Amino acid sequence: MTETQRHHLLINLLREHDVLSVSEITELLGTSPATTRRDIIRLDKEGKVRKVRNGAEAITPERETWLPLNPNRALNHDEKVRIARAASTFIHPGESVVINCGSTAFLLGQEICNKKVQIITNYLPLANYLIEHDHESVIIMGGQYSKNHSIILPPQESSSSLYAGHWMFTSGGGLTAEGLYKTDMLTAISEQQMLGMVGKLGVLVDSSKLGQRAGMLFSKAENIDLVITGQQADAGIVNALKAQGIEVVLV
Repeated sequence: MTETQRHHLLINLLREHDVLSVSEITELLGTSPATTRRDIIRLDKEGKVRKVRNGAEAITPERETWLPLNPNRALNHDEKVRIARAASTFIHPGESVVINCGSTAFLLGQEICNKKVQIITNYLPLANYLIEHDHESVIIMGGQYSKNHSIILPPQESSSSLYAGHWMFTSGGGLTAEGLYKTDMLTAISEQQMLGMVGKLGVLVDSSKLGQRAGMLFSKAENIDLVITGQQADAGIVNALKAQGIEVVLV
């Protein structure tokens, strides 16, 4: 076993066990105590593990805060900005709009913040942004908070029917002539419970998503009213969507 292989295995073992003694590492890796100590010292200097008395412990990297508007983390950021701006033109003063989770949805929420529209959402990053920027009318759908998805999941006996929106804007992992696909089952189910409360469904996807069948079919094409995507979108799929009566806007 090479030094690189030993170091890789040792780091993985510490991720699993958090703390291990020299004797435990020696037994697990089949190395000598002297080799184990040298490996611990080397990895400690490199900041990959932490040397402790007669052993080593894992270093848990700080969790990077997810920011919906971070252009370095959001693929096709510029295209998504154009999509959000185009979507905002379909929302008129006095209307209500449901906005779901995702970076493009966040951009849309930012675009219409402080306009005279009611925004209904279960997406906490967006809700927090709107509240912090004094948006006048924000409805946060009630239920159980899911930290992993940053959304609120409505209970089975949901109060969603109490609210109505002129539009719902959502995104997904893929869009074909059959409809919109979502990769996250939990998010998709939560959003499907809100579909019945809206007049029109708008799909916001960057051009790389067209032609992708990813996850579950969230909405058939026949239920989609509007698609906004990039200029590089697959022309065949765009034409197939238009043939079904869907308005497609290329930005």
